[in-house]
Amino acid sequence: MTAQTPVPVTVIGLGSMGSALAEAYLRAGHPTTVWNRTASKAEPLIGKGSVHAASVREAVAASPLIITCLMTYDDTLRVLEPAGTVLEGRALVTLNSGSPADARRTAEWATGHGARYLDGAVKNVPSAIGADDTLLYYSGDKSIFDEFETTLGVMGGHTVHLGDEADLAALYEMAVGGTLLPALVGFFQGAAVLQSRGLEASTLVPYAAKWFEMIISLLPMYAREIDSNDYSRPAASVNVFHRGAAADLDIGREGDVDVDWQRPLHSLVRRAVERGHGEDSIAVLTEMLKRTHA
Repeated sequence: MTAQTPVPVTVIGLGSMGSALAEAYLRAGHPTTVWNRTASKAEPLIGKGSVHAASVREAVAASPLIITCLMTYDDTLRVLEPAGTVLEGRALVTLNSGSPADARRTAEWATGHGARYLDGAVKNVPSAIGADDTLLYYSGDKSIFDEFETTLGVMGGHTVHLGDEADLAALYEMAVGGTLLPALVGFFQGAAVLQSRGLEASTLVPYAAKWFEMIISLLPMYAREIDSNDYSRPAASVNVFHRGAAADLDIGREGDVDVDWQRPLHSLVRRAVERGHGEDSIAVLTEMLKRTHA
């Protein structure tokens, strides 16, 4: 196989993300085999040129590069179990949710069946698959990343190998993912508050986006504080957030909006004040989150 020959790829799992991955490979000219437990999900892809394998074993045997896009590691292992004996020598890339422990367990299972294993995470929505700035990061066997980097780049132009430890992608996925729900619920709360005044949620978007940009700009500073364990020069102190907690609850009462999701956050801030961190940077909450904290 020459460098110019598109690598055959198998995509297992054809939800919205898996289907987007398969479509990206078809557009890029890769021979693409697909398989899904619900066979009807493969029909649109068959019409675009993919081969629908009759079994997961057949799907794995069809390509040197196997990409799974299922919900969890348990789902991945359950689906791949019948194909274990044909995994030997193939590159297996898993794109699913789960813990670092799950990733380590999956890596052990895959390598125990002779596969080369690379764990990964897609950091965008299905409609962004294939875009130059779509980020996917990987961990595990770097020889897979090096050999198939161009092929992996079909899914997104921003590809990163985090390290040889198989669980690093899952670790970063969980670390980054912890910001998602609080940020979204905060936006949803703001939308509910505006609607209580007869205003449309869409009017919040430009101001929320600007706010998120500001937060992004602060992250390197907070990371430096955390890495140095020096919280003594705050841009915003714990006390600022502590004193603002009452207003957070007031807006809920005024707008008849449930803001109880914020109470554990207020409790975290209050405990930091009680431990003498009121004048420290708000980043000191990192220490409060640790089981053995200051």
